[in-house]
Amino acid sequence: MRARRNRGGDGSSNVSEWMTTYSDLVTLLLCFFVLLFSFSVIDAKKFEAIIRSFQGSLSVLDSGKTIDEDQYISQALQSNRLLREQQEAESMEWLYRQLDEYIQQNNLEGTVVLGVEERGLLIRFKDQVLFDSGKAVIRKDGEPIVQSIGEILKQNDRAIRVEGHTDNVPMHSLLYPSNWELSTARAVNVVKFFIEKVGIAPTRLSAAGYSEYHPIADNDTAENRQKNRRVDVVILRKSFELNEPL
Repeated sequence: MRARRNRGGDGSSNVSEWMTTYSDLVTLLLCFFVLLFSFSVIDAKKFEAIIRSFQGSLSVLDSGKTIDEDQYISQALQSNRLLREQQEAESMEWLYRQLDEYIQQNNLEGTVVLGVEERGLLIRFKDQVLFDSGKAVIRKDGEPIVQSIGEILKQNDRAIRVEGHTDNVPMHSLLYPSNWELSTARAVNVVKFFIEKVGIAPTRLSAAGYSEYHPIADNDTAENRQKNRRVDVVILRKSFELNEPL
């Protein structure tokens, strides 16, 4: 009896073509998932797990990887970092516009100053706006200003640092033995106002007193000393937040 002829040959050519097509399909699917991940906040470990699942379960990338895992992970993380920075910049720009509008509408340009620093958005109060000389209790006519600015800041989720500063004239009182106590007490009272009167989350706030040691002008004239007596409210960029690396 004659052996039946194998019409399909040994089938190696068909299998090879099928595997090539299948590998291309899987690679395209992987690229698709990488693209999706690049537009969202991802966890690098989860992304690596996905890569490993393609290598192990599908056995397509075991020998001769067709993608560079580290490269894709790096690109995805870079894309997310740029997206977060853009969102932060837009948020800061919105805050600046809102604050600037309030300051101009209330004719506060000479007493409340806006600025942009590397660490974030700066709101600078000259001391006579909020405090009487040598005191740390917020003035009654200064409370509406702190309230209104606080309401604007409440609409953002960035960390806020309140910093008290004095001039170099020595401070001698029972309540404030030195400029250290005075500058710190002023910063703390602004923080407490934001929490108790405005309702800003305490976790967003911190206070610091710098006494006379961070002047913005020489303490050689009465006018310059007045510039140094100030309270700075800084809306911090993410990289400058408390417990974040600088």
